[in-house]
Amino acid sequence: MSTTVVIQQPSSPTRLFLLFHGVGATPQSLVPVGEVLAKSFPTAVVVSIQAPDASDFGQGYQWFSVQGVTEENRVERINVAMPTFIKTVKEWQQKSALSAEQTTLIGFSQGAIMSLSSTQVVEEKLAEKIVSLSGRFAVLPTRAPRDTQIHFIHGNQDNVIDHQLSQAAYDALVGCGAETTYDLIPNLTHSINQAVLDILLERL
Repeated sequence: MSTTVVIQQPSSPTRLFLLFHGVGATPQSLVPVGEVLAKSFPTAVVVSIQAPDASDFGQGYQWFSVQGVTEENRVERINVAMPTFIKTVKEWQQKSALSAEQTTLIGFSQGAIMSLSSTQVVEEKLAEKIVSLSGRFAVLPTRAPRDTQIHFIHGNQDNVIDHQLSQAAYDALVGCGAETTYDLIPNLTHSINQAVLDILLERL
């Protein structure tokens, strides 16, 4: 049985990093990323969150089902999962006694979709920074998130979520006046490599 993994919990934390895995994966899949963050930010709480539902694909977990998913019904599925996602973020902020200003959400694939989508669903600020690794918005953003920086990091060989979806979201956010960056990693598929980790640390 897999559960949320607390990678680092200092006694007087100053930052909170919440990691959200992709569909069919487990919190363990992002532990190596979390360990890099823990090393670079010794006063940060670093947690790899388990998505709430067992995956349809027989292993791992998911925020929403991708079986028969379309551009239309994806939004609906995200909206159903969103209250649990927001509650999870707030629970960890409460546990750590850290505010939205001290919070960074880092999502891979479906974890990124949830993190990004939260900025268009809730009015309030959930995090200071959101990092999307191989992610996308379900629908292009129409407003700048409240005081939240958004960073896209994507491989140019991603055959699961096309990097152009990150590019389009970045362009839309720039158009809304949001603070955002977009880094395209050469020769990278739907995964995380050292180049991604280097840029991630730079953006944080």
